[in-house]
Amino acid sequence: MATAAGKSFQYALHVPYAHTDQMRVVYYANYLVYFEMARAAMLREVGLPYSEMEKNGLSLPVIEAHCVYKAPARYDDELKVVSRCAFQGPCLRVSYEVWRGRTVIVTGYTIHVGLSAEGKIRRTLPELRRLVEQEG
Repeated sequence: MATAAGKSFQYALHVPYAHTDQMRVVYYANYLVYFEMARAAMLREVGLPYSEMEKNGLSLPVIEAHCVYKAPARYDDELKVVSRCAFQGPCLRVSYEVWRGRTVIVTGYTIHVGLSAEGKIRRTLPELRRLVEQEG
């Protein structure tokens, strides 16, 4: 599955028609949207939805994103996004694999820095450790 250490999380979706391009495949930038959807679901699963983190004065902006496209997805394909997290100093790295059936069609990662409400870099909330503590 994903290459980063820690617990794995899964998010499933069906490709909406609006996410396809003139060639009838998923427009490349939409995979970053799928990464975001999977990341938000992962945070909700461990009891830390973005809205709660923001109430606690923490935001996690993306400071780097990377995708490798291996095969296309099309309208109504069922996709599974598998994500895993690891800490790199004050940053959180989330690795992703997008599966269509038994085939990995996209891999990638995002790196996030923790920011205070004032926009200053801060260590992420200790609660985020739930994202990497358990293998799974």
